[in-house]
Amino acid sequence: MIYKLIICFLSGLGAGLGTGFAGMSAAAVISPMLITFLGMPAYEAVGIALASDVLASAISAYTYGKNKNLDIRNGFVMMVTVLLFTLVGSFVASFVPNTTMGNFSVCMTLLLGIKFIVKPVMTTKEAMNSVSRKKRITQSVLCGSVVGFICGFVGAGGGMMMLLLLTSVLGYELKTAVGTSVFIMTFTALTGAATHFAIGGMPDMWCFIFCVAFTLLWARIAAKFANKASAVVLNRVTGVVLAILGSAILIVGFFK
Repeated sequence: MIYKLIICFLSGLGAGLGTGFAGMSAAAVISPMLITFLGMPAYEAVGIALASDVLASAISAYTYGKNKNLDIRNGFVMMVTVLLFTLVGSFVASFVPNTTMGNFSVCMTLLLGIKFIVKPVMTTKEAMNSVSRKKRITQSVLCGSVVGFICGFVGAGGGMMMLLLLTSVLGYELKTAVGTSVFIMTFTALTGAATHFAIGGMPDMWCFIFCVAFTLLWARIAAKFANKASAVVLNRVTGVVLAILGSAILIVGFFK
């Protein structure tokens, strides 16, 4: 039990920091940890990770929204598009042989971390809000379709893809990009978790409770810190967190 608690604590620590700082999906951290160190079936591990993501993303979205760093209107448009095209991507993937893109999310996490360190996002809210409503909705639909299709086809990478597109394509400043990303991830994770538990049944309850609690705790801490930090500090901290998590998950992968 102590060993299980330690693994769940480390999983929740990494997932919570990734969610609170960068809108990263908890599944990218928790799943490989539970599978590798606890020998848990992949489907069950992903279900626990998605369930952990729900509350962690929700509390992060609340914190970012409270600090006026959340674009609910365009976030809702993107969320609907992501959910729709996730179904399309999953349908197309069912006709394609297994791909070699299993490390897609991990590699993106590492590269995006390096990107934030080397080339930080310094867009201001004034510049972000200067974009017309019509253009922003169009961008949200197009980006949501790309993220959704890739998530459905590859099965991972949603949080990182959203953060990349929100900052690079839609021109969001970093805090609003993360806040909007976790807002969307709350609903996508809830949908995924409900589906996993409906199909696979309830998971190991102790792992479920530990992972949800620790991820929620660290996501709350990270989100509160992120909203008080300056743009420069947040870029560097986010970059370091993502780079460390990406590297750690790659190393964990060698234990499989």
